[in-house]
Amino acid sequence: MSARRESREEGYDVVVIGGGMGGLAAASVMAKAGKKVLVIERHDRPGGLAHGFQRGKYKFDSSVHVSSGCQPLGFGEGAMIHDLLTLLGVRERCNFLPVDPFYTVIFPGFRLDAPTGLEQFIQAHLRHFPKEEKGLRHLLRAHTKINRETHRMPADISSYDSLRLPEEWPNHYKYRNSTLGQVMDEHLQDPRLKAVFSALWAYQGLPPSKLSFVKWSAMLLSFIHTGVYYCQGTFQNLANAVVEGLKKHGGELLLLTRVRRIIIKNGKVAGVVLENGQKIAAPLVISNADARQTFEELVGAERLPTAFVARLRKLKPSLSGVLVYMATDMDLTQLGAQHEMLAFSSWDHDEIYASMLEGMPAGISVSIPSLVDPSVAPAGEHVVSALTLIPYGIASSWRREKGRFADLVVDRVNTVLPGFRDHIRFIETASPRTVERYTLNHEGAIYGWEQAPAQVGANRLSRATPVPGLYLSGHWTQPGGGIISVVVSGVQTAQLILGYPDVPALLKGLGVPLPAPPA
Repeated sequence: MSARRESREEGYDVVVIGGGMGGLAAASVMAKAGKKVLVIERHDRPGGLAHGFQRGKYKFDSSVHVSSGCQPLGFGEGAMIHDLLTLLGVRERCNFLPVDPFYTVIFPGFRLDAPTGLEQFIQAHLRHFPKEEKGLRHLLRAHTKINRETHRMPADISSYDSLRLPEEWPNHYKYRNSTLGQVMDEHLQDPRLKAVFSALWAYQGLPPSKLSFVKWSAMLLSFIHTGVYYCQGTFQNLANAVVEGLKKHGGELLLLTRVRRIIIKNGKVAGVVLENGQKIAAPLVISNADARQTFEELVGAERLPTAFVARLRKLKPSLSGVLVYMATDMDLTQLGAQHEMLAFSSWDHDEIYASMLEGMPAGISVSIPSLVDPSVAPAGEHVVSALTLIPYGIASSWRREKGRFADLVVDRVNTVLPGFRDHIRFIETASPRTVERYTLNHEGAIYGWEQAPAQVGANRLSRATPVPGLYLSGHWTQPGGGIISVVVSGVQTAQLILGYPDVPALLKGLGVPLPAPPA
């Protein structure tokens, strides 16, 4: 996209800081509602961690490889991306390709392909663990109860709403402090089934013993019930489509531009100042940027309540990661490769996580989008991305040590795809420092705050902040990290500002016909 570094106007109804998917979703809905909107993004393209890039004849996704919510479904079933694109009048700009099985999990001497569809998902696990049928069904029933309540909960869960949990949302109340590991222990006996069932924890950044069950259940059920999709041509096309919708409704996007500070007058938001000195007036600012940067640098801790600053500084960011982007001329279909593969060197996820904290890629996720979308690689070749979670501070210098960690990741890929190392045609690596540089996320955090029970729901930052006129959107606020969560976050931020009671009312009010609820 062509980059402009100064806005056309001196004043807007809304300024959005950060062009990640959470910021773009909020901005585009506000523009659709008739507001004059400006989005300011420091990168040379929109999308944040959903952006794509090209190296020669190969196309890569920076981080996002699959999503749910991409096709029209029944009321309450979570077709958020489809609904957003439809609302903006750009649905035809994205072609979503189904991914099924939506992941393959690999342990020493074991492999399982996990399909979408609840019963199909259950049966795939029961083929390996037939004695656990009762417990597995009860466990997934608990997931379903949580998610039914989620659709009825307010967009911004406050401490007051928490008091209403026991009566109005009893399952959220029951599991609000539970980890995935604790709930699995209530229903499952076989430790290997627990390890297999929870393999997608790599998508959430914490092992089952530390990961919020409420946050996990939303992700898993979204995939199982609404399907899993890849955006043809990389997820950059999704970001570009939302930007097209933003501009279609009068919104504006600046690229390669940073915000120096948020202007506060008489205790309220009054606009922003750009790095180049331009002052832009606006009564509303939505920050899709790193939360600590937003409050401590752009606003200033001295302008915030002491208790809020103390709480902000206690919240723990998620891990970062080493991402290795590769191309190969191997025939990966002959090796049984799938679009999403999760490989672990041990059956003990706590052991895997401890190894990651020490800088060892004992668990990796491997994505091969060319298996479902041949357009991202030349004929006879594949693009392969591998990720391992890792702490920012594990390397004394990422510039010097990036190559060593990349070699460790490639070694793990080679155990999943034997012979792979000898067929690498292209390789490029992103370190935690790379993630930090492009996103400005604190220490390259991939999921915003850690998604532990103490940092989800009402324990996560609210979209409405202590500064009147300043709102949050994205993975630093509710509901949390992950592509579908940040899109939901952005739409709900717009919903709150515009005064609609919930997202269905917002969509209906702005012109999206919703299907009738099931009988």
